[in-house]
Amino acid sequence: MKKILVTGSAGFIGFHLSKQLLQENNIVHGIDSITSYYDVKLKKSRNDILLEKKNYSFSKTRLEDKEKLKNIFNDFRPHIIIHLAAQAGVRYSISDPESYLQSNLIGTFNILEASRQFGCEHLLLASTSSVYGGNVEMPYREIDPTDTPLSFYAATKKSNEIMSHSYSHLFKIPTTCFRFFTVYGPWGRPDMALFKFTSAILNNSPIEIFNKGEMDRDFTYVDDLVDSIIKLSDVIPLNNFKMNKKEHDSLSMIAPWRVVNIGSANPRNLMDFIDALEKSLGLKAKKRFLGMQPGDVPKTFADNSLLSELVGIQKWTKLEIGIDNFVKWYRSYYKL
Repeated sequence: MKKILVTGSAGFIGFHLSKQLLQENNIVHGIDSITSYYDVKLKKSRNDILLEKKNYSFSKTRLEDKEKLKNIFNDFRPHIIIHLAAQAGVRYSISDPESYLQSNLIGTFNILEASRQFGCEHLLLASTSSVYGGNVEMPYREIDPTDTPLSFYAATKKSNEIMSHSYSHLFKIPTTCFRFFTVYGPWGRPDMALFKFTSAILNNSPIEIFNKGEMDRDFTYVDDLVDSIIKLSDVIPLNNFKMNKKEHDSLSMIAPWRVVNIGSANPRNLMDFIDALEKSLGLKAKKRFLGMQPGDVPKTFADNSLLSELVGIQKWTKLEIGIDNFVKWYRSYYKL
């Protein structure tokens, strides 16, 4: 039984991760500010489910509140820290970049400082496939350059990776960063395509399809992601590059630090995604085709061979099954 601190615990991924950690009899303390970036009621509903578990405790606070965060660490003394909290979304980072500066940079800095002061066995931080930015080589490998972010969101996440590496080197904090690839599933975020498309189709409203549908995404079902994170939490990077480096490993030469892709390595076209959703709903979508959005990329494709080397071959949920699971949840949650 381990004490695990999860930031962003009322968020989409944080909720699923916390729930699974609790089912595995860990002690979990969640931190979430429950901002109004999207439906607060949805966040509270997730958190209420977690609060029913005896091994779960919760603090409502922003990570920018350094003193409150310090008190939480001092009281809880986590063995493992899984830092998921962030201002998410590529598009919103264009209209409100300052919120990303505060949440993603200052908030992460405070997590790093608390990790340094109180120590932990393993610090895990969420990054994103968006850091690959303008790369055209596919599939994306962890050792590929990530110097051309196309959005401020991606820039802040790349900054988080670099910041955590410096702390890992200076203070010997074992650290794993993981890069997500288009996560979807039940309890998802209303600002993401699956949620928005489902709502629009059920309300007989048109869906907006960017780049005229010429988009491929490495869709990753949330349960598969959570399984990978939990397994990676047991794979602690060691500060011994020559002895511990795997093939194409991102393990640092000078720090107990590594970055890992978590994606299915099976890109699917956006129109296939929409077709699967239409079949699950039993309805046809009204489609509005638009050009490419600023900050977006036409394709994502994970090389997940390092993940497989570290935790074993993963099972990946078929897109059609994952979408059907989301639709069933959506109808149940909104009582349709």
